[in-house]
Amino acid sequence: MNEIRRFGDGLVVCRTGPEHVDQLAELQRLVFPTLVPEERFEAKHYLHHIAQFSDGQFCVVDGATVVGMTSTVRMDFDFSHPAHTFADVFRGGWLSSHEPAGHWLYGADVGTHPAYRRRGIMRALYAARHETVHRLGLAGQVTVGSPSGYGAIKHEMPADAYYDELIDGTRDDPTITAQRHIGFELRGLVPGYIHDPVCDGYGIVLVLPADREVRFPP
Repeated sequence: MNEIRRFGDGLVVCRTGPEHVDQLAELQRLVFPTLVPEERFEAKHYLHHIAQFSDGQFCVVDGATVVGMTSTVRMDFDFSHPAHTFADVFRGGWLSSHEPAGHWLYGADVGTHPAYRRRGIMRALYAARHETVHRLGLAGQVTVGSPSGYGAIKHEMPADAYYDELIDGTRDDPTITAQRHIGFELRGLVPGYIHDPVCDGYGIVLVLPADREVRFPP
C-alpha cells in the first residue's frame, strides 16, 4: 500500500493501487446512488486512471476496507468560459481529458462511505490532492461541486437564486458548504453539468489556489 498519511482512528489515505479497484467500483454505487450508471467509474476505469496518472488517484482505507476515494486529472481550465459537462471530463469513465502538462489538478469526484462520514475523510483526500499540486508545481485544484440540496427545492426557486444565496452565505448546501470549509471558492454556476436529480443537473465551479493551506485531519 502506497501510504501517504494516517489520521483519525486507524484511517489511512494512500495512493490508489490495483488492489483497491473492485472496492472502489462498489463504493461508487454507495456514494452516488442517484447518478446514472453510465457516469460512474468501474474497476476497469480505475486501473486505467492509475496507469495514466497515478500521482492523482487517492483512496482512504480502514484496514483492508476502502472507505473514501477521489480521481483527478491535470488540465488547463478556461475560467472565462467555464461551461462544460461531466461527460467532457469523464470521457466514458476513462478520464482521457487528462492533459499531462495541464496547470490545474481537476477533481473528477470525491466520496466517502456513508458509514464513515464526519471523520475527516474528505479533508484528508483534498489535502493529499493539494500535496500533489505543490509537488508538481500546479496552480491549484479545480472541480465542479454538486449543489446536492437544490434538487429537492428546485420548484421553489431558480438555480441562480440558490447559487447567489450560497455566495452570500445565507444558505448551506450539504456538498458545497463542506467544500467551502476546505477553502474552495465558488466561481460560477454550470447548468446541464451532470445527469443527477439530486442537483437538478447543475454544478458549481470551485477553485482552491495552490497558496491556500489544506491541513490533514489529526
